[in-house]
Amino acid sequence: MKSELPKVLHTVCGIPMADHAGRAMRQAGVSRPIVVYGHGGEDVKGVLGEGYQYALQAEQLGTAHATLQAMPLLESHSGPVFIGPGDAPLITGSALNCLLAEMESSNADGVVATCVLADPRKYGRVIRNDAGRVVRIVEELDATESEKQIREVGTSFYCFKADVLRDLLPKVSNNNAKGEYYLTDLVGMINESGGLCTAVVFDDFELLLGVNDRWQLAEVSKIMRRRILRELALSGVTIDDPDSTFIEVDVTIGENCIIRPMTVLEGKTSIGVNSEVGPSTRITDSQIGSNCLVHMSHVNRVIVGDDCRVGPFANLRPHTVIGDGVKIGNFVEVKASELRDGSSVSHLTYIGDATVGAKANIGAGTITCNFDGFSKHRTVIGDEAFIGSNSTLVAPLTIGEGAITAAGSTITKDVPSDSLAIGRSRQEIKEHWAERWRKKKKS
Repeated sequence: MKSELPKVLHTVCGIPMADHAGRAMRQAGVSRPIVVYGHGGEDVKGVLGEGYQYALQAEQLGTAHATLQAMPLLESHSGPVFIGPGDAPLITGSALNCLLAEMESSNADGVVATCVLADPRKYGRVIRNDAGRVVRIVEELDATESEKQIREVGTSFYCFKADVLRDLLPKVSNNNAKGEYYLTDLVGMINESGGLCTAVVFDDFELLLGVNDRWQLAEVSKIMRRRILRELALSGVTIDDPDSTFIEVDVTIGENCIIRPMTVLEGKTSIGVNSEVGPSTRITDSQIGSNCLVHMSHVNRVIVGDDCRVGPFANLRPHTVIGDGVKIGNFVEVKASELRDGSSVSHLTYIGDATVGAKANIGAGTITCNFDGFSKHRTVIGDEAFIGSNSTLVAPLTIGEGAITAAGSTITKDVPSDSLAIGRSRQEIKEHWAERWRKKKKS
C-alpha cells in the first residue's frame, strides 16, 4: 500500500477494510470477532475498538499460524468458526452463512469458499477426486503444471469446527515452497484423517476480492459504492447519477429523498424523508431533517431541522444546530452557532459563536466579530430581531428581541429589545459638489 497505515485500516466507503469483514461476521451471528494482528497492532486496536477481541501474531509465519494465535480465545467454544482475511471488504454475512448452511447440511468438518476464474494465477487450486469431492488445496508455488490448469480456486474464507482446528492446527507443516504454515493444508488433513471437507462455489467472485494495493482499493470501493447506492435506490431513494454519487456505509437516508449528481455523504450522516441533497454537496457526520433542500454546499458535524433550505454555496461548520424552517442562503458561513426555528440568514454572511433567535432576520453582509485575536466571544440575537444589511456585530454582544440594527452599522454595545441601533456616521449632502470636483480635475 506504500503507507505507514496498516493495510486493513485503509477505508472502503468510510470504514476500515477489517471492519467490513468483522461486520459481515456479526451479520452471520458472530458476537465478538477476533482480529489477529501483527504490524501496527496498537493502531488496529485503536481504530477498531472494543467490539473485537485481539490476538497477536508476533511473527508472520502463515495463515495457519495466524489462526493458531486466536485459539486460546476460543477455548470454551465448541461450534463453527469463520475464518477470513481482513483485506477482503466485500464479503457479506449472507455469503458466510452459505458456508455455515453447507456445514450443517453435509455435517462437514470444514467448508471452503471457492470460485472458478478464467485466470486462476496467484490462487491456490482446489483439487477434487473422481467423485467431485474436495480432497486438498495446493498453493500455486507448490502446484504441478497440470494442477495449475485447474480454474477452481480457494478464496481464504472458511468455516471449520472448533474441535477440528484445535486438533489439526498444531500439526500443520511448513514443508512447502514458501516455508509457511498454510491454512489451506487443513483441507487435505481433514480428508486424510477420515473427516469431510466440502466447498461452496460462489458465482460472484467480487464478494471474495482481496486488496493488495491502492488501485485494488479503488476498485473494491467502486463495487461497494454501487452496492450501497443500489440498496438505497431499492429502499425508495432517487439517485440521479450513480457514477458521481459517493455515499458511505453508515449513511442513512429516508424514503422519497433525491440525491443529485456530484454529492458526497460521509460518516454517520442521516437524512430524513422527502429531502433533496445536491448537486455538488458534501455532508459529513451530520443530521439533516425531513423536507429539506441542501444544494451546492458543505455541511460538517451539523444538526439541521425539518423544512430547511441550505445553499447554494453555504458552509456549515462543526457544532452548529439549525432549527426547523431555517433559511441559509448563498455564501453564508455558520460555525458553532444555534439558529432557532424560522430564522433567516440569506446572503453573504458569517455567523460564528452565536445564538440567533426564532424568526430573526440577518441581512446580507452581516458579520459576527467573534475573535479578538486571543479569545472567542459570543453574540446573542433575540427572537424576531432584524439585523440590517452590512452590520458588524462585535462580540460579546446581546441584541434583544424585536430589536433592529440599521444597515451599515457597527454594533459594539448591547441593544435592548424593540430598540433601533444605529452605528454609523450621520449622512451629509453637499449639493453640486461632484460637479465642481469633476471640473477641477479636468482643469
